[in-house]
Formats: sequence, structure tokens, C-alpha cells
Amino acid sequence: MNVLVINAGSSSLKYQLINVETHTLMAKGICERVGSAEAFHKHGLDDNEVVIDAKMADHDDAMALVLESLVSGQDAAIASLSEIDAVGHRIVQGGKYFDRSVLIDDDVIAKIDELAELAPLHNRCRRLMGIHACMKHMPGIPMVAVFDTSFFTTLPPKAYMYPLPYELYEKYAIRKYGAHGTSHRYISERAAVVLDEPLEDLKLITLHLGNGCSASAIDHGVAVDTSMGLTPLDGLMMGTRCGAIDPAVVPFVMEHENLTAEEMNNLMNKQSGLLGISGVSNDLRSVRTASEEGNERAMLAYDMFSNSVKKYIGQYIAVMGGVDAIVLTAGVGENCDKMRRMIFAGLQPLGIKIDLEKNRKGLRGEREISTDDSEVRIVIIPTDEEYMIARDTYQLVKEGTLEITELA
Repeated sequence: MNVLVINAGSSSLKYQLINVETHTLMAKGICERVGSAEAFHKHGLDDNEVVIDAKMADHDDAMALVLESLVSGQDAAIASLSEIDAVGHRIVQGGKYFDRSVLIDDDVIAKIDELAELAPLHNRCRRLMGIHACMKHMPGIPMVAVFDTSFFTTLPPKAYMYPLPYELYEKYAIRKYGAHGTSHRYISERAAVVLDEPLEDLKLITLHLGNGCSASAIDHGVAVDTSMGLTPLDGLMMGTRCGAIDPAVVPFVMEHENLTAEEMNNLMNKQSGLLGISGVSNDLRSVRTASEEGNERAMLAYDMFSNSVKKYIGQYIAVMGGVDAIVLTAGVGENCDKMRRMIFAGLQPLGIKIDLEKNRKGLRGEREISTDDSEVRIVIIPTDEEYMIARDTYQLVKEGTLEITELA
């Protein structure tokens, strides 16, 4: 079965065409700056990737361009659109309605729209545009919504509730929902394979460290806590997001800087984190270079980032009463040896020892970077959210149910 995976952003549309049965990536690409005069389209696998300037007024235009690219040219992935059996969409917020992936119908679309307030930058502005564009250009093709939050519906009330008046939870469903759940689900399942242990026997801390960052505690295959909260703003320090701060900072800054709620939200989501502290960039690679050149604010940002992750490791060890392995993924987690070294420095008393040689820059792929005598194993697993979306789509469309299958 060929599944087209769609990850629609406010001004972008990422896609992959995957044959689930053979686990083959057939095509991939991204439409960037949709709606602007600078719009362009990247399409192709590895060395065959091409970049084309293209007019895309909206996501309808972008989807039409994507579908044309899949069937056109010498390197066409498929002969006709009839070879696409289903479409899987990444949706950030599933709220109280969705504890698993679902086939998309009018009721599902209405609920995604209703939940947009909990992920305003994701659900309404982004995901529905991708869904509607697919419905227009591929009418009748079954589509599946895969939710970032569904993996965390197993959190117990003591983990997902906020210590605010209970009436606010009843009235507005204010609680922790988490995010990056598809990534945490994938790397926890893959880690069990790499460690050659049943997932149900493991206590794992999973770290998704990219421009957006999140940590999760997974106890015997069940998520019991995660760092992102009502929205993806909470938790770890990130590229442009502040993560967890004293809530009293919000009204203080609003009053003294004369900011509206929207402006304050923008400050915390888009002007903070590594960018806000360093004044250099939201990209850790640029911050690292600046810090090594003596930029004190960049040094501070680097230290704060590693300290933020370190604190969550300790917190989740306490929550689960121990940990068997720590799993890292995403751009920083997979590729930045210096940041990994800083995160695990000083954790030897907790039985966590990183092997500096295994951790060295240049190695790629799934690998273990802990010492042979480390009580806690440290594993790097490149995430593959697109395959998880394709797998869920395959199971729902072809088999009519979702079942956990080992990621061999």
C-alpha cells in the first residue's frame, strides 16, 4: 500500500510517499513559503533532489504541484495518482477527543477545528488546509489523522492536571496534552529493538531535541509524563520558545512592556529560547559557533539548554523510580556531540555514563553511546514520524484497526 504523508505548515507543505509493506520511501519534498512571491518547491530523493521556483498562492496550489511532481518526469515515483491508496495527516492537537489515529470524516474535521484554540499555530491554520487541499485534489481517497497528543492520553491525572481551580479544567479542559507524541512513540519502540528488550520491561526517558524540544517518561511502554503542556510552549528551553518559566513573569512583562496577550504569546513562542538568550540564532549550530568564539550570551544559552534537559532527566528518574535507558532524537539529539556530552556530564552518580569516543561527531544512525559499565544505557534513534503516520494509516485503511506491531 502506498501512503502519502502530509505535514502542512502555515506556509509550508512537507510530504513523503511511502510503501508501508516494503518500508520504502518512494518520494519526498517540501513546498516552502506558500502564499508568497518567494515560494519554491523541493522534490526528490537525496542526490536527485531539485529545487524549483513555483507560484503557490495557497495550499491548494501546493498540493496540485506535489501531485504533479509525483507522476511527472523521468524519475516519477508513480505512473498515476490511482497508485496512492491513502493519505495520512499529522495533526498536533487531539485534545480530549482522540486517543488514537482515526479515519477522517466531517465529524473529525469539526473536532480538529474546535481544538484549534489549544494549538492555534497548528490545527486551524495548518492541518485543515492540508486536509481540505487533499480532499479537493484526491476526492474519495481515504485519509487518516494521526495526532501528536494521542500517545500521552495514558498520563495519569497527577501528571496532566495543573494546580489551578478545578472549575477551569471542567470549563476549558485546561490540562497537559503534550506534543511530539508520534516521535516519542517511534523512538521508544525502536529503542526496545536496539536494546533487545521488550518495551513492556523498560523504563525509558525519551528526548526529542530539535528546534522544538520535549522529554517524556515511558514506564513499561506507557507514557506517564511529558514536558510539553496545554500547548507546545511548556517544558524544555527550545529554539525560539521559552519553555517553563515562572507564570508571574507573564503579567509582569505585559504590564511593564505594555504588551497585549497576543504580543506576549508571540514573545514567548517566537522570540525566546536560544534566540532570545543568545541574540544570535535559534539554531544550536550557530549558537555553538558563537559560544566557541567567545560570545558570552551564546555561552549562557548553550549552558541553559543543557541544564534544562538535565533537570528533566532527574525529574523523570524520580517519577518512574529509576530508568533503564535514555533515548535521544531530532536535529540536536542526533547530531550535536557537544550538547550530548554537556547534558550527561555529572550524571555518573545516577549510573549514567557517556562514552566520549562513541559520542564523537561523525557517526550517524541508530547507536548506543553509553560506556560498557553504564547502568543506564544511552541510545540515539533517528526519528521517523512519517513512517509512523504511514503505518497507522495503513492499519486503519487496510486492516480496519490499530494494533501495536514491532518496528523490526
